[in-house]
Amino acid sequence: MISMSPVRPGAGVRYLFRGVMVGDGHRAVGTPLRAAQDEAGVPPGVWKGRGLAALGLKAGDVVSERQAELLLGEGRHPDADRIERELLAQGESPARARRATVLGRPIEHNQSAETDKAKKRTPWLAFDLVFRPPPTAHIAWALMDDEHRRVLELCDGIARDKTLAWLEESVAEIRWKAGGKERARVKDGLVVAVFRHYESRATESRPLLHSHAVVSVRARRPHDGKWGNLSADSLMTHIVAADTLYVLHFMEEVTARLGWAWEPREVTPGRRPVMDIAGIDRRLIGWQSTRRQQIEDALSVLTAQYEERQGHAPGERAGYALACQAADQTRPPKRTELLSLTELRSRWRDSAIRAFGACIVYRLAERARAAAAAVWRRVRPVVDLALAAVDVVAVVYVMRGAFAHHHLLAEARRHLSYALRGRRHEPGLDETIVQAALDDYTRPVGRGRRMTADLRALYPRDTEDQAVLRPLTRNRSAPPYERARLAADALAARVRAARRAERLGSRPRPYTVAVPTASRPSHPRPFRDGRKDGRLPEPETGVDAVEQTRQTLEAARAQMIATLQDSRRAREAAHGPRPQPTPAATPQPHTQQPGIQPAPGRTTGGIT
Repeated sequence: MISMSPVRPGAGVRYLFRGVMVGDGHRAVGTPLRAAQDEAGVPPGVWKGRGLAALGLKAGDVVSERQAELLLGEGRHPDADRIERELLAQGESPARARRATVLGRPIEHNQSAETDKAKKRTPWLAFDLVFRPPPTAHIAWALMDDEHRRVLELCDGIARDKTLAWLEESVAEIRWKAGGKERARVKDGLVVAVFRHYESRATESRPLLHSHAVVSVRARRPHDGKWGNLSADSLMTHIVAADTLYVLHFMEEVTARLGWAWEPREVTPGRRPVMDIAGIDRRLIGWQSTRRQQIEDALSVLTAQYEERQGHAPGERAGYALACQAADQTRPPKRTELLSLTELRSRWRDSAIRAFGACIVYRLAERARAAAAAVWRRVRPVVDLALAAVDVVAVVYVMRGAFAHHHLLAEARRHLSYALRGRRHEPGLDETIVQAALDDYTRPVGRGRRMTADLRALYPRDTEDQAVLRPLTRNRSAPPYERARLAADALAARVRAARRAERLGSRPRPYTVAVPTASRPSHPRPFRDGRKDGRLPEPETGVDAVEQTRQTLEAARAQMIATLQDSRRAREAAHGPRPQPTPAATPQPHTQQPGIQPAPGRTTGGIT
């Protein structure tokens, strides 16, 4: 998951330098940054993003303390000291030399008495995006051997970098003029400082592999190249879509490199499930998430108080606000004891063995591989675009009523996570699902960019489907996601029934099925420290992938022929056999057989 919080002058900057940059620990005043990071056992931060070139930095460079102070703490060029010295040597005044190093508007502008509404303006210097893999990934990373640990860290880094790339290419906007009424895509990209952490902030340390991606608010305008501020609401609006994209990429990287599969797990009844690694003993989740248990205990009390005051259960927004309140109430103080990652992993393994036994801990990888094989035997990882569009629209409509493009995009990525269980999806498949939903099942509402479900397109005018769906969309006693799933399943059943009726009526209509690239490694790939880029070999996608695709197409073709034969027998039983052609009317070698009419421009059976 991804969470977002602002970095403001004062307390926000102090928390960044004394906590985030040193592993969420406690950095004593006067301790150098690298010394504090080595003492805390966390790696130094590194720079990421395409916007580094405009500042003379490179991706992968270590974040120095002075660079962070200038860019993330003051909104100035990370090499401002050298620039200022050169300008002073050329005879510039100190004020003009310092102003030349400021990127965009100085933060002092918002604090001056001359600025309108100065007390209401608190400048943002950066956005702190926290990337956390699913819970079972923390368990596998903490309790398995070093090879699995390194692979999981690599998967987390790749998924995080891909998500940041999507944010800077498709989401990030820069604003200027009064009220930020002028907006456009950034010219170069984002400037991000990434800090990796290993444990939670609970009193009793527990594994929590996560990264803080501190995104500088400074970026360049596309038309004149001047520096300005990013639009905070653009990032906040798309944070859920970024969260689902990060989880989707992480699942795919883990499956490609380790061969594991994923299964949904219901955390709270009636709420969205989370995707977990199949085969990981779920008792370990409670051992790992002691902090979560504290939050859930406090949340149950706050929810009961809300229901007593309001007379009904909290909705999605109210539930999120109560969860944040419970997290703040139960936030423990930071630990002062600092341990290396090796010491932490040894302590975690001993704690898990005492709680559940050595057999549970040391057979985690073996059970994950066995569970993955069972999942692949039971689940066919393909995506039916028509059913996916119906599912996405139904869930978002019941959950929100009126929605926007980013709501559909987030739900489409959740659908891919559930349908593929970690198999790779074709690039742009999520946007294809959203476009299909927009074209066929939505209509605009209001004057903004909002839309809602087109109920006349989702179900016909007869009363059977309406009698099923309308109570689901209006019943407030059941949880919203439970009602959404019932509505989506009812619509999917109607689509399948319509397809069966078309096949029996000898009017086959092709529909699109997206077949992902399959890869089935059974063991983790070796991690070579000697590689220059520090990456694992990419998954094989050559002859094996082509052969797997060919077998899938052959199986689909055989199934289609069997279906047509059943349909022909049914017609013969109802209307009698068709007259057979005379011997003189023998078809030529390339003449199409009767009853098989593939749609023009499509492969037989509608498989693409």
